[in-house]
Amino acid sequence: MTDPRRELPSVDRLLQLDTLASVLAEHPRQVVVAAIRDLLQVVRTGRAAPPDDWVAAIAERAAAQTAPSLRRVINATGVVIHTNLGRAPLAEAALEAVRSVASGFSTLEFDLASGARGSRQDHCRTLLADQSGADDALVVNNAAGALVLALNALAEGREVILSRGELIEIGGSFRIPDILARSGARLREVGTTNRTHLRDYAEAIGPDTGAILVVHRSNFEQRGFITSPDPAELATLAVEHGIPFMHDVGSGLLMDLAPWGLTSEPRVTDAIRDGAGLVLFSGDKLLGGPQAGCLVGAGALITRCARNPLARALRADKMTLAALEATLSLYRDPERARQEIPVLRMLTSHPAELRTRAESLAALLGTVPGLPAAPVLEPGHSTPGGGSFPGAELATTLVVLDPGPLGADGLALRLRRAETPVVARIHDGRVILDPRTIHDVEFPAVAAALGSAFEGDG
Repeated sequence: MTDPRRELPSVDRLLQLDTLASVLAEHPRQVVVAAIRDLLQVVRTGRAAPPDDWVAAIAERAAAQTAPSLRRVINATGVVIHTNLGRAPLAEAALEAVRSVASGFSTLEFDLASGARGSRQDHCRTLLADQSGADDALVVNNAAGALVLALNALAEGREVILSRGELIEIGGSFRIPDILARSGARLREVGTTNRTHLRDYAEAIGPDTGAILVVHRSNFEQRGFITSPDPAELATLAVEHGIPFMHDVGSGLLMDLAPWGLTSEPRVTDAIRDGAGLVLFSGDKLLGGPQAGCLVGAGALITRCARNPLARALRADKMTLAALEATLSLYRDPERARQEIPVLRMLTSHPAELRTRAESLAALLGTVPGLPAAPVLEPGHSTPGGGSFPGAELATTLVVLDPGPLGADGLALRLRRAETPVVARIHDGRVILDPRTIHDVEFPAVAAALGSAFEGDG
């Protein structure tokens, strides 16, 4: 019996097909050749049957090979600051600022008045200082970098006092003790996991002490029999002994979100008010800007950090600075910031508004052909995410989809494979969409993704 794999066309034969001309016009020849070879190898090894339409199969593989790996997705999970999905979406003002400076040359390190070299740190310094109430500010590429820089600049070769209850692990399995060690400082643990007193810090201070550090436990909660000194008390203690007090507040909260029931995160302004010499935080979490590490505080400490050689290695690029400057500018008008910065808008959305938006989304999805059943609405909860407000739940209205024979995992996979991927939640064998994290203009794309998921499965 003849092996059908011997009948497979050659690469040259497929390239000569008239119907392949459109594929060659859309993709570079080497991409098409690679797609053909890959397809032939899959069929030859028995991992797939020969396609009914060779040209369509080649076109699909060529498109997959040229598609960018970093793509926009629709976040339907209800997790507002979703680390895996890129954290904070940028405000329109920030997007426009990035487009402006990235499309040509800019004043990144140029002083227009003098015609001489300027400093890239000037672009966000004043805004950060003004919004935080600090003397000065510095921007680097991320918050972990800010911590490494501060520790190296202020306490290299010396002890940094830190409560055992704050020896936390952040995203990607990075641990505070490891970051501290890499900075060149030495860890001096005080207190216990659940209780650390002011006297523990005082008793640990000695001639080798370089700084006191407080790290906000942003990604978990401690309850019950717990004690931690007030940051203002630690600031006073540090001043009395002439050592820096550094407060890593984590998520960069500038706005008071207590009116919306969100109260467990320290605000940057509060940390400065309480006397911290240096406050560190992220730009892409509750601040709502690009990935960045922000340092604000006493002018002398900021200067030491800025003059440290690591500051150049960790410096932010022009697009980060443009987006951060535009985002910070919105905070001059708090209500405008709440409305225009996506993270703040999503966190403060009213349950009634979310109910109305859920109804609109469900009505649109209900018109999609092939659905096993009409979408239904159920009360539920969203989460802030991003290691902020741990344990907080935000009331929302969920759009619940019956996956039918596809099953919840199958439908969720097909939604992720859509032209515009939709990332949803799965609960009790159903697929859940939360309108809190879906912009109204994305509703049609969600419907298109759902339609492609059920296409041919009706």
